[in-house]
Amino acid sequence: MNGKLRLGIPKGSLQESTFALFKRAGWEFRMSSGRSYHPTCDDLELEPLLLRPQEIPRYVEQGILDAGLTGKDWVEDNGSDVVEVCELTYSKATRNPIRVVLAAPNGSDINSIKDLQGKRIATEYVRLTERYLEKHGVQAHVEFSWGACEVKAPELVDAIVVNTETGSSLRAHNLKIVEVLTISTTRLVANRSAWGTDWKKHKLEDMALLLEGALHAEKVVGLKMNASRENLAEIQTLIRLSDESRNPTISPLSDGDWVALEVIVEEKVVRDLLPKLKRAGAEGIFEYPLNKVVY
Repeated sequence: MNGKLRLGIPKGSLQESTFALFKRAGWEFRMSSGRSYHPTCDDLELEPLLLRPQEIPRYVEQGILDAGLTGKDWVEDNGSDVVEVCELTYSKATRNPIRVVLAAPNGSDINSIKDLQGKRIATEYVRLTERYLEKHGVQAHVEFSWGACEVKAPELVDAIVVNTETGSSLRAHNLKIVEVLTISTTRLVANRSAWGTDWKKHKLEDMALLLEGALHAEKVVGLKMNASRENLAEIQTLIRLSDESRNPTISPLSDGDWVALEVIVEEKVVRDLLPKLKRAGAEGIFEYPLNKVVY
């Protein structure tokens, strides 16, 4: 038995989607109460701790945590020196990356970063925003905001810097996106000392493999079918046309004139592909979900 790997789990909007991803990868977390910051895990080598994603890079860098899941945006904002183990493209609502954007009220005269000279900006990304302003030679007052930045413009500040996944909250508050400061996805990051410890490094590499496999599996499904050998070429062509990288596994059946085919395809192509396979002579077609796909 090894020791414990202290793992930071993002509390808040990413919490449930993170727990769901880990469950598909093979780990189950349970909350003892709604207010607990210490979930339990069915892996005795893991010691999970719920923290705001803004704080995780700092605690990982300091060695208080061995590793954690957080956004690339928060790693950049903290300027944390950590090891990036892998990128995990998931979020609270979609698989799209988030954007950290400069936004201003519709109808305002702020149309570029240059228009912020001498203005006031509210944001959780103070350091990231200050570096972006400095890069463009703009001097502005940047104040920290505990979230809900959208309600502060234009009454309290001239502009805000926030993260957005769909832009719906900005539109609802009559705000326009002026510039994109950075694009961010979730990252599994590790403390450098922990990464230098063999069992912790192997544990994190295995974790990355399984988490990535769970994410890959979200986009694909398995298809099984039977086909006569005379229809085999046409069916293989249809599968390759749907995704040129896919080649089915072909197995002989007891009837020598028939074979069984099995293939993994992107879920989005099945709607069009399956009827074509049926018309081409495939029989006994069934689709099944996948839990992990490791390439």
